[in-house]
Amino acid sequence: ARVGARLHAGLARASEGDSMASNIQAQFDILTSPGGPYEMVEVEMFGHSCRAFKNAPETLRDLYAETVSDAEFFIFEDERLTFQQSWDEASRLGHALVNQYGVSKGDRVAISMRNYPEWIIAFMAVTSVGGIACALNALWQSDEIAFALNDSTPRVLIADDERLKRTAGCENLPADMQIVAVRCAPDLAPALAGRTKSWEDVLAASETTMPDVDFGPNDEATMLYTSGSTGNPKGAVSSHRNVISALLSWELDTFAAIGSGLFDTPDENQQPVVLLGVPLFHVAGSHAVLLASFRAQRRVISMYKWDVAEAARLIEAERVTQFVAPAAMTGDLASHARESGRDLSSLTLVGGGGAARAPEQVRRIKANLSTRPNTGWGMTETNAIGTNIAGDDYLERPESSGRCSGVLDMRVVDEQGQPCATGERGELQVRGASVIRGYWNRPDANAETFDGPWLRTGDVAYFDAEGFVYIVDRIKDLVIRGGENIGCGSVEAALLEFPGINEASVYGVPDERLGEEIGATIHGPVAIDLTALDEFLASKLARFEIPRYVYFETAPLPRTASGKILKRQLREDAISRLRTADA
Repeated sequence: ARVGARLHAGLARASEGDSMASNIQAQFDILTSPGGPYEMVEVEMFGHSCRAFKNAPETLRDLYAETVSDAEFFIFEDERLTFQQSWDEASRLGHALVNQYGVSKGDRVAISMRNYPEWIIAFMAVTSVGGIACALNALWQSDEIAFALNDSTPRVLIADDERLKRTAGCENLPADMQIVAVRCAPDLAPALAGRTKSWEDVLAASETTMPDVDFGPNDEATMLYTSGSTGNPKGAVSSHRNVISALLSWELDTFAAIGSGLFDTPDENQQPVVLLGVPLFHVAGSHAVLLASFRAQRRVISMYKWDVAEAARLIEAERVTQFVAPAAMTGDLASHARESGRDLSSLTLVGGGGAARAPEQVRRIKANLSTRPNTGWGMTETNAIGTNIAGDDYLERPESSGRCSGVLDMRVVDEQGQPCATGERGELQVRGASVIRGYWNRPDANAETFDGPWLRTGDVAYFDAEGFVYIVDRIKDLVIRGGENIGCGSVEAALLEFPGINEASVYGVPDERLGEEIGATIHGPVAIDLTALDEFLASKLARFEIPRYVYFETAPLPRTASGKILKRQLREDAISRLRTADA
């Protein structure tokens, strides 16, 4: 049966007088009990025992096949696809991948493009024939693309015109990698022409039946690259069970919230509609929006690029019920709604994540959009789930990331690895069925990140007495700008390649729209031409990785007795300068 409002019909309603936390727990217990729709059992995963959903689809292929219907699924500008049409197109591509390109279980297929319909077709096809879908960051430049392709060694790259132009600039590419060109101009770079076919030609020579490939829940399904604090990004590899556990955990949390009265019961006669405000290469886009839409039979609307006026028009015209986007975009939409007078009353949920919202921004969303704000904490390594918070809980605790998701366990530990008391700060760690097996070809990173089944998040956090998580600092040397993880080390390395820069320190500074912006303090013998520096960095880094604030020092940067640059001091100095400039 489809997951929808009717699933809620048999649940006990919340008891008046009980706390919201106890009511949610009561609903959770009903839903996960033996015979319940979200019954949990112990399973073996990657050498550890953990809770998983007994009635879950075994693979993503099963998820797609079980949810085929004539309902509209994906809209991009004037193009509209139903769930059935999407499956038919994915079957054609899946047949081509197996029979034209020789893709077999465990082979990687890279996807690099905007949020086009072809992105979802490619993802469905790859994960339906036992391949590993490698979602590449669409903002990467040639050096970053070259690294990921040589790291993952895909049998096939499926990419659009913009990404292929950057790929043509790569010095080295895997010798046997073939390319499927999406929405590509005819003047394809000669360096790629010999290994490239158009999307249309590939599908025209294919059949409509998805090939039958033997794979199971613990086989690998996805590889999503995540920035580390130093060096190149790491490929986080997830199994089918990892991904599906995340999807059903969101469902479980949602229905527990409905049963408790925190959320309203949805109208089963109205198809839910979500406006996609995050890129599909990001785990929030691929999982929380795209994959979560199959069982919910939710329509997904994609935009060519972010435009707040167009977003408001689409919400009004398509009667969008949900908007999932970084904090900056939801803030922009709230302000636009107030100024434009657009009717956005169809919205029932405005979700986000990645970067924390300022408390005032949370209140503005509620006031200007008349809907419940929603956020959560998750990582690529947890398949986007972790904590969630919505409605009055969020309005009362805007600094919190919420409570732990049902399929996970969380703890906060001190430097010795001992559990911290309530209210005490330490490193947040997480374990459970959605946590990745590890990183692609990176045993060193696995050893650093995992403590047995526990994933070290690198975030400093604490629990309050009601179980709400508050993330207050970061151990890893990362900046999270609008939901994008940016490794300070890689930005520092690019800065040090510029002539005249002898020292560089990169850090995050607070930003109301994006959560954080990138700041850098540099030292050299003479002043640096910042315009030339920006032009240089544009060839080395994605746009979102280029520092917004750059401070030049004639004296060497301050260091500790052991020789490390005092980054915290430089960051505090930068924040003080920004406050002075704003005053």
